[in-house]
Amino acid sequence: MNNNEIKALVSLLDDEDKEIQIHVEQKIISLGDAIIPFLEEEWENNLNLGVQKRIEDLIHLLQFESLKAKLRQWKEEGQQDLLEGMWLVATYQYPDLSLDKLKRELEQIYYDAWLEFRSNIHPFDQVKILNSIMFSKLKFAANTKNFHSPSNCMLNIVLDSKRGNPISLCVVYMLVANKLKMPVYGVNLPNLFVLTYKTNESQFYINVFSKGIIFSKADIDKYIAQLNLPSSDIFYQPCSTIDIIKRVLRNLIISFEKTSDTDKVQEIKQLLHVISDEPGDLAY
Repeated sequence: MNNNEIKALVSLLDDEDKEIQIHVEQKIISLGDAIIPFLEEEWENNLNLGVQKRIEDLIHLLQFESLKAKLRQWKEEGQQDLLEGMWLVATYQYPDLSLDKLKRELEQIYYDAWLEFRSNIHPFDQVKILNSIMFSKLKFAANTKNFHSPSNCMLNIVLDSKRGNPISLCVVYMLVANKLKMPVYGVNLPNLFVLTYKTNESQFYINVFSKGIIFSKADIDKYIAQLNLPSSDIFYQPCSTIDIIKRVLRNLIISFEKTSDTDKVQEIKQLLHVISDEPGDLAY
């Protein structure tokens, strides 16, 4: 459709006949997210507040359907890229966010760490170097004041504000550590997300939310015992990339529940459903 045809179509959003409105909306949706720039232009030029609101809703719906399709494709690729997964989650709130922007910002953190990093030193010392860069030089820290804010799940905001929750700080840390060739992986603990440094010879854990403190399997044993939970391998061993994104989405559900934003709660549940295979995956 050309611009004039789109303008004519959008003008019918103000039609008093509800059936015509519905038909027009369905037609616009059928055109896919390629029509979004035209809708944005119409929104700027249209002075009818009712039509503007309908355009806003249509743009959001088109962006949301596009995000679901991209998440589904990301999952089906099999070798899910963590940064791309976090970028997709962030585009729910920031649809114009560039993946390249996130890559550049993480590349700068990596470069800062690489200048001081040595691969032939003890793993503990490698962690201490990365801790120094992340928490002393760059001032990344736990967002304890607004722990349940949705922004803690948005990687672009975490990189800008240098504040995050356990899993988002772990993601930044892990992405940088992996570029440094450190064997660091995510671990799904109850109520806390941590990292593990794991090789064939040794394994220990890193609590990024507490400025990268190193701890042992025995510490996890005590933590699980305090929660009166049975021991499970998932509390000690690396989790998958898709498990990380699922947990980020569950955190988002809780965040929007606390602000009583029921529409967003339902939408994030849909995103979680897209990448979930088992019914239990949907529990949060």
